[in-house]
Amino acid sequence: MPTITIDGKEYDSETLSEEAKQQLDSIQFVDKKIEELKNEIAVYQTARNGYARALSEMLDKQ
Repeated sequence: MPTITIDGKEYDSETLSEEAKQQLDSIQFVDKKIEELKNEIAVYQTARNGYARALSEMLDKQ
């Protein structure tokens, strides 16, 4: 039986009420979206760093 830990306490996920299961599903959904956004930010930051480096090199040549 899968357990989840919330605020340091373990719970049997199969014994949660339907409402609690819905809340847990919502938390897991949002956590996944947050992780996806963090990954997107990393990609954008990498691109930004590349653009800034290219600009700096162009300015140095002037």
